[in-house]
Amino acid sequence: MARATHSFPDSFLWGTATSGYQVEGQSTNTDFWRWEQLPGRIAQGHKSGRACDWWEGGRWREDFDRAANDGHSAHRLSVEWSRVQPAPDRWDDAALDYYRQMVRGLRERGLTPLVTLHHFVNPLWVADTQRNLWESAEIVLLFAAYVRKVVGALGEFVNLWATINEPNVYMVFGWVNGIFPPGKKSIFAAMRVAANLLRAHAAAYCVIHELQPQALVGLPIHFRPIFPAHPDFWPDRWVAQTQFNLFSSLFPDAVRTGRLRQVLRPSLPIPEAKGTLDYFALNYYSADVTRFDLTNPRELFGRRSFPTDAEPDSSGLYASCPLGFYEALKWARGLRLPIYVTENGIGDETDGLRRRYLVTHLRQLWRAVNFNWNVRGYFHWSLVDNFEWERGWTHRFGLYALDTETQVRTPRPSARLYAEICKSRALSSDVVAQYTPELLETLFP
Repeated sequence: MARATHSFPDSFLWGTATSGYQVEGQSTNTDFWRWEQLPGRIAQGHKSGRACDWWEGGRWREDFDRAANDGHSAHRLSVEWSRVQPAPDRWDDAALDYYRQMVRGLRERGLTPLVTLHHFVNPLWVADTQRNLWESAEIVLLFAAYVRKVVGALGEFVNLWATINEPNVYMVFGWVNGIFPPGKKSIFAAMRVAANLLRAHAAAYCVIHELQPQALVGLPIHFRPIFPAHPDFWPDRWVAQTQFNLFSSLFPDAVRTGRLRQVLRPSLPIPEAKGTLDYFALNYYSADVTRFDLTNPRELFGRRSFPTDAEPDSSGLYASCPLGFYEALKWARGLRLPIYVTENGIGDETDGLRRRYLVTHLRQLWRAVNFNWNVRGYFHWSLVDNFEWERGWTHRFGLYALDTETQVRTPRPSARLYAEICKSRALSSDVVAQYTPELLETLFP
């Protein structure tokens, strides 16, 4: 067959995403480190330990070199609040300078940094077991002061910011399912936390624009489309919409309207949050179908499963569903904001599924770009295998495999596949034929 190419604009950003706790290592002054020490919290008793050794070993330099050599043009990373402000009355300027070295290092390698200010993890003084401060309105001013410190230190090199990563996941995992610290199971406490997350985001947005009027600020949302199992059966439609409204669209709708949706209560006015997005940050991994089920009140009377044609990964949490990605992009387009895909990937140590996932999802991304939707960048999760929260080291997302004992990185075939896409700024039939020949006739008939 003749060579065919799906091209992306020259200005499109190609990169990978990481978070501080998952790659830096030895982040001992945090609620998640303390959580790891409790029996039964992490799969197989795993510990983050040195993680990818970015902090003590400085291996971010070699990983940034890998990204640059693979043709990436951007990288998303996060700052750990616990390092910058280890105690309520103390700032660590040496830690800020180290983060400054990181973002300068990205610029020196031709990579645009996107910096996240909160990625699930808190200093111990914020997560005090007697009163987690995310349950208190006090957190808003504390978070704003931290943001002011970080933006003042890194702003010379950064103009793309993300305030709070996946507030919907953080709220549900910490206060509904109890998977993350503080391990609570209270929907009403979760809604208090949601309100404070939204207020903290709004305060951070104002601080960033005060210091950097031209900056772009986003709020990464874990976006999981939910389809009714039987579209003609109204209970299935109702539960799909309800689950979607209280997870994927909860925070974007609140920013759009200035009102936060509640459970069994009227929506809560938070007018200061209205309009506090400059771009929509989309984290997409998978999609679900749901069925009405009165025996499952914890999931709002719906029971979810993967679409029948989806290809699940080994964890059972995610599955390859590229059409769900397209639907997520289509929904995001309705917000009339620029879109950055700030996370997208699949856990797959053997790398066969990841290659298929990458190719089929980028095909859907190209469809969106080809329709002139305002999608400006794509950040694959992740560059190197990292510590995946409650799953420990059992869930491998890296383009590069990591040996946690030796810290040796080994490129998987997907690293070379992604490098070819990044360097050419295109998905071509030649690349598909080389890395996923089983998809060639489907993608390039």
